[in-house]
Amino acid sequence: MVAAPRALGADESAQEAGVALARPEVRAVLVCDDGRLVGVITRKTLVRAVVAAGLDPRTTPVGRIAEPPYLTVDADMALDDAFRLLEERDLERVPVLEGEDLVGILHRGVIQRRLAEDETADEPEVAEPLA
Repeated sequence: MVAAPRALGADESAQEAGVALARPEVRAVLVCDDGRLVGVITRKTLVRAVVAAGLDPRTTPVGRIAEPPYLTVDADMALDDAFRLLEERDLERVPVLEGEDLVGILHRGVIQRRLAEDETADEPEVAEPLA
């Protein structure tokens, strides 16, 4: 889990979200208000809620246009259950919450590697032949 992921404050501008989303590796921007996850903004959100609506991205707060996250997981969810959920929903990452507070992001690839490491550690050691 990536602890304390970067998120925009609910009062920051849609332009700030656009700057973050201009980076090709960023697919969504999380929006928080005092640590509480308010929603998510994607490129599609910006086009529909700001550009198509004729709003000024410099003055439109992201808290006004953020959409509820598609899926979140609780911080106490077992890793294998979280991985299975991401696989079933074909998602790469998911916000992790404690109550309503954002505490991290889980990445499917990272979970998969971690589970594979745990499996390898649990396997009994095989004795090497002496000769």
